[in-house]
Amino acid sequence: MGKKRLMKGNEAIAEAAVQAGCQTYFGYPITPASEVIEYLSWRLPEAGGEFVQAESEVSAINMVYGAAAAGVRTMTATSSPGMSLKQEGISYISANELPCVIINVQRSGPGLGGLQPAQGDYFQAVKGGGHGDYKTIVLAPSTVQEAVNITQAAFDLADLYRNPVIVLTDGVLGQMMEIVEFNAREKRELPAKDWAVTGSEVRDGQRNIVTSYYLDPEKFENFIQHLDAKYKVIEEKEQRWEDYMTEDAEYLLVGFGLCGRVAKTTVQMARKEGIKLGLIRPITLWPFPVDAFNKDVKGYLTVELSLGQMVEDVRLTINGRVPVEFYGRQGGMVPTPEELLEQVKLKFGLEQK
Repeated sequence: MGKKRLMKGNEAIAEAAVQAGCQTYFGYPITPASEVIEYLSWRLPEAGGEFVQAESEVSAINMVYGAAAAGVRTMTATSSPGMSLKQEGISYISANELPCVIINVQRSGPGLGGLQPAQGDYFQAVKGGGHGDYKTIVLAPSTVQEAVNITQAAFDLADLYRNPVIVLTDGVLGQMMEIVEFNAREKRELPAKDWAVTGSEVRDGQRNIVTSYYLDPEKFENFIQHLDAKYKVIEEKEQRWEDYMTEDAEYLLVGFGLCGRVAKTTVQMARKEGIKLGLIRPITLWPFPVDAFNKDVKGYLTVELSLGQMVEDVRLTINGRVPVEFYGRQGGMVPTPEELLEQVKLKFGLEQK
């Protein structure tokens, strides 16, 4: 067992990256994600890695692009407006099938918005925020310990599938302090990076070249279909979620990250009142955990810090079998467990129970 430490979420994520073998970090400070870059500015060089504070978010993601092409484990971190600036680079990285990890500590928007927590970047993360047909693996922790575990897993998933991985947190999780452990991780068998650009001849006198430019539409279609086949494998193998008191549930809350954390208390409160409520907490937002929604229940209530984004994926998954209701807060407001319980009663007509 590792030594227990009290750490802020952003700093724990940064340390998890170091222990996962991150070799390079490129970023630009932005609240509420700045502790990641602050921590890595001294910790990564101490561990033998390279740290660069770029002149902008656009520069940072393109430096990640270059490091990933060279085959090293690389990462950046930002918050919502900064994530928007990185979208073109993420599209290029995805098109070249390069592994990297991107941390987005969400804050409220649109625009500059506020510094408070939000979940309005869901569409941007899971639908492909840049141009073209591509997907990023998206992981959403709800505790600091889970953020540590997910960050470490993210580097392996990126290497395994040659794909960017986004860790989607928020201003609360990034700033709060909890006790964490950094345990020895089981080494996953990963493919060799024989595609990496190293400057040496690798096959039949040919050098590796990283490019996503196709002048032949037939060849480009074949490549996009290759990406699609990879994404289908990820959808089949990498769905992750948490079930909480779902075995006998008649109604289910659905919430990720901070909302999933709040919803657990709501479930406990509902049970004390005799309401058979449970929770599905998606951990992979893409691939969306459709296999979790095979429950025989009367309805779902999706809770988000947005006007409603994940609820669309829930409704697509349920496909009209039972009602899917929505409740959201915006602008940095976070619902209380009591507030969610009132919504459960209101949406499903349980006021008299």
